[in-house]
Amino acid sequence: MRKPVVIAALCAALAFGALPLAAQDKPADKPQAKPPAPVMEKPGMAPEAEKDAAVPAKKAADPNAGRTVEEIIARVNNEIITRSEFDKARLTAEEDAKQECQGRCTPEQLKADIDGREKTTLRDLIDQSLLVQRAKDMGISVEPELIKRLDQIRIENKLASMEELEKAVSGQGLNWEDFKNNIRSTLLTQRVIGSEVGSHITISDDEVSKYYEAHKAEYVRPEQVALREIQVNTQGKTPEELPDLKKKAETALRRVRDGEDFGEMAKRFSDGSTKAQGGFLGIYKRGELSKELEDTVFKMKKNDLTDVMETKQGYLVLQVLEHYDEGQQSLAKVKPEITDKLYAARMEPAMREYLKTLREQSFVVIKPGYQDLAGGGGNSEIQEVSATPEATKAAKDKKGHKKFLLFGKRPGEPSKT
Repeated sequence: MRKPVVIAALCAALAFGALPLAAQDKPADKPQAKPPAPVMEKPGMAPEAEKDAAVPAKKAADPNAGRTVEEIIARVNNEIITRSEFDKARLTAEEDAKQECQGRCTPEQLKADIDGREKTTLRDLIDQSLLVQRAKDMGISVEPELIKRLDQIRIENKLASMEELEKAVSGQGLNWEDFKNNIRSTLLTQRVIGSEVGSHITISDDEVSKYYEAHKAEYVRPEQVALREIQVNTQGKTPEELPDLKKKAETALRRVRDGEDFGEMAKRFSDGSTKAQGGFLGIYKRGELSKELEDTVFKMKKNDLTDVMETKQGYLVLQVLEHYDEGQQSLAKVKPEITDKLYAARMEPAMREYLKTLREQSFVVIKPGYQDLAGGGGNSEIQEVSATPEATKAAKDKKGHKKFLLFGKRPGEPSKT
């Protein structure tokens, strides 16, 4: 079964590099801009301000005095989405947009990207909640995978124990249980998407052949190389830190040479913006890389690896994912590329249709004034509640747990809005 291509902000792979430790991968809705080619060179939300208000001479005692009150902006079955969660998600979306841009887009393009992400923030939070609830209904448990992921993070950050990892997370102002739940939710949604959506998408050899014949002109190309990278940053590091950073790059290279997947090693070890895509850097023709890199990679064959190289960004390992000869590319050479293209084209609408089905079988209500581009939820006055464990549990216990169908509703069953 193919790995599912994820959409919106549902299933991005979790970033496992050096601290900060709580970064959540986001899937790409649209093609990403090609990252800038490496150049060989030696390395040498805040809470909104409240308006002042006059204090009356007398007022009734506030039963919530001394307790944090959360604004609930959406309910998804027996789960809630709070304003603070919404604000954090919007801030994360903005930071992700800035990181992916990294000087490759204009201020206007960056603003448009941030605006687009912010418009889908609530939709993505609702989708995430629906998928996690579906995973629980399916009886999916990812606790072994969660422990493995946490241990990977511990090792990559050179921490001796899980207790030290917890201290490191808390030291960055993050809640340890929230940190684990973020990883758990990512793993659960990936399992649901793979089982309920990805497994239903197949691309036949006949479809690939037909697409190739219909688009043959697209595959007449100059000599090119498709590259993946593992980049360990050295910018801003002290000379004393460089040996350990180089050892990190060498460890990643050794593990790939020993048979482990390059893409997985990129996700674990790389500091570059390409890590979420398994290190995919782009496809380059002659003249688009620095002379040193061009002389190296254009002599290499498919799946060949460079040694650890020093660049102005840090330590770099490259893999030639494919080497395209000049002229008409054969079907065998471009088959993976066409398969991925056809798969991605089907995955996004299939995901949206699946999520629409989950919504139709769920109780989703949105507080007036908040935007949910996916629709399917109603508007209602949602009362604020005390953000205490007891109040949260009581809110969850108000509604019974609802079982979902895999696809579509039962015949004659009305949709819920």
